[in-house]
Amino acid sequence: MTTDDKTKYYQSTQHREMRPELKFALSQVHSGKTAIDCGCGAGANIKHLRAAGFTVYAFDNDDCSIQLCRQQYNNDSEVHLSLESFGSYQYPCSSLILADASLFFCPLDEIDLFAKKMSISLESNGIFCGGFLGARDTMANGNGKTSNYWGKVLVLNESRIRDLLSNFNILKWTELETEGLTPTGETHHWHMHNIVAKRI
Repeated sequence: MTTDDKTKYYQSTQHREMRPELKFALSQVHSGKTAIDCGCGAGANIKHLRAAGFTVYAFDNDDCSIQLCRQQYNNDSEVHLSLESFGSYQYPCSSLILADASLFFCPLDEIDLFAKKMSISLESNGIFCGGFLGARDTMANGNGKTSNYWGKVLVLNESRIRDLLSNFNILKWTELETEGLTPTGETHHWHMHNIVAKRI
């Protein structure tokens, strides 16, 4: 993906409305107000989390993403940004971990480490809110333009997802499959598993 493509994509998602899964996840957080935004992209969810009163730790492995977020949140002492990957990030103690449309890009050899670090980071009854790419998504089939933009993506079946979340109680699992458009206006077949789960 070129720098211009990334800029176009990030600009199209920068002011995205809060997804229903995050709204539900926020209603399930009953203790602290510290959140980690994994793969924060253009920072739309940082804005939603801050509006809900959370201190936000956010990371992305794309410098363009972090620079854009720094421009927006440079003067907010409750937002802490890092240029890191799922495997390299040092997860602070948290009550909510969000991975909104970002685990697609977690390398296969880092996903188990992410699950382990997440389980350690989240306090008892802490909430995970995240999405996993389904096998029938345009990005997963290798023929879509979005897949060409982003390169290799991570696709996990239901059994593997449940294995990763073995230390969690599933509160909500929504399998989404629909035709639509990407944020940049390209035709896309969406297939996602959106999950909200509570740390045991």
